[in-house]
Amino acid sequence: MNNSFIKIISIIALTFISLSGIAQNKPIPEVNWDELNKTKPWLATELYKEVSHVKTNSTSKIPSDAMSLFNGKDQSKWQKPQSPIVTGMKQFDPLIRTLKSNYNGEPSEWIVENGQLIVNPGKGHIASKRAFGDIQLHLEWLSPKAKGKEGQKYSNSGVFFMGIYEVQILNSFQNKTYANGQAGAIYKQHIPLVNASLPPDNWQTYDIIFMAPKFSDKGTLVSPAKLTVLHNGILIQNNVELLGPTCYIGTPYYVAHPSKLPLVLQDHGDPVRFRNIWVREL
Repeated sequence: MNNSFIKIISIIALTFISLSGIAQNKPIPEVNWDELNKTKPWLATELYKEVSHVKTNSTSKIPSDAMSLFNGKDQSKWQKPQSPIVTGMKQFDPLIRTLKSNYNGEPSEWIVENGQLIVNPGKGHIASKRAFGDIQLHLEWLSPKAKGKEGQKYSNSGVFFMGIYEVQILNSFQNKTYANGQAGAIYKQHIPLVNASLPPDNWQTYDIIFMAPKFSDKGTLVSPAKLTVLHNGILIQNNVELLGPTCYIGTPYYVAHPSKLPLVLQDHGDPVRFRNIWVREL
């Protein structure tokens, strides 16, 4: 390589560096508001529409556009579900095909005591009388201390969106179990980002955004169910997509169902307690 060629390369490099410096140091142009006010270009990106005003009731702490599902007095907004919660995908498939948005079930047999809704072990799950699709759900729950209990047998319950898609409720404070079955798990599908559990006998909160799956007129899946979960104010599930029903056995897949179905709270044989349950339809 001769000296002339090296000189040419050096000149090109220095020129590039110089131009880069000029570009980087280019001053930010000043805004001429007198000129801009003649055409008001910002109007093209401003949207004007009425946005509903929502406030929180200072006494109940429930948003003004929310529906209370348990007010601490009775279980009048709950009933026995139209079908059992099953374990395997082979059972989910035919069951889902029979679900209806509206039905009249037998009265719930859980216990209402001291402003709490308490699982009455052996009396079965309960379902909301009203059916829901996309919602924001708030509920508070408590795992009682249970000497000698461990794993999935320590204060097990769950909230099933549409009676099909479960967010697990369990004592997961210093209580080992499979990670996709601990508190806050999308059961058998999504492990919580962190374990935000409090010790037993402490009230805990779930704030959950559920987006229901959408199906075409032919019953094919258009968009899957999605869940965002905050446990005690901490994000533990971030807009995760579900693979289908949260089954205990088998590989989940979607089966078309109505756009709205009731919420279900699970009786898993433990006296888990609930209070302050409300929903906002989205």
